[in-house]
Amino acid sequence: IEMGREITGAQNPVVLYVSGGNTQVIAYASQRYRIFGEALDIAVGNCLDRFARTLSISNDPAPGYNIEQLAKSGKHLLDLPYTVKGMDCSFSGILASIDVLAAKLKKDIGGWKDEVSGENITREDLCFSLQETIFAMLVEITERAMAHVGSNQVLIVGGVGCNERLQQMMSIMANERRGSVFATDERFCIDNGIMIAHTGLLAYRTGFSTALADSTCTQRFRTDEVLIKWRD
Repeated sequence: IEMGREITGAQNPVVLYVSGGNTQVIAYASQRYRIFGEALDIAVGNCLDRFARTLSISNDPAPGYNIEQLAKSGKHLLDLPYTVKGMDCSFSGILASIDVLAAKLKKDIGGWKDEVSGENITREDLCFSLQETIFAMLVEITERAMAHVGSNQVLIVGGVGCNERLQQMMSIMANERRGSVFATDERFCIDNGIMIAHTGLLAYRTGFSTALADSTCTQRFRTDEVLIKWRD
């Protein structure tokens, strides 16, 4: 979040944090990043990565990126579960459903046709359908958070935030609300040491420090557990 704010100049946005391990809609209040909504099961990035394995899509340079490129050639939007519960969402059901469709595609090569156009359903169509559905869910819960806190800015962070289609869909929503979207590329979205160091420096400037001998790693450190002393 702090790297995204630093690079884009976003002032007080609703944050969509989407990665392989997290899916959260966040807004800042009273020195905490408050989580307004999140995935109830698997993270969106995990959903994409697991589907890439189902279709035997390469990990080079990244499975999510390769799904994004295949989706650009997709034309047929297939029906998939759309699971939004208030401010939260679920991706396990849609993954199970798209896996079933992938098995059908492998079994009926050249035999599965779109009912309207008569054209063959392709792996590109599966990638397109998955992206469109899960990104629509993310846009919905983000818009709801914007309305709740009265914000007209969205900041997209995390590895999945590199996806240009997600950025495009979010921009359409924000423009309709006379708002704006802030996002970065893979240099600042994907986990790296600089974003950790940058946040650490912000904390250090407020007087926070930990002796090396006392330092530990907390694997499940929730966003809203961190005291944000460097913001008003």
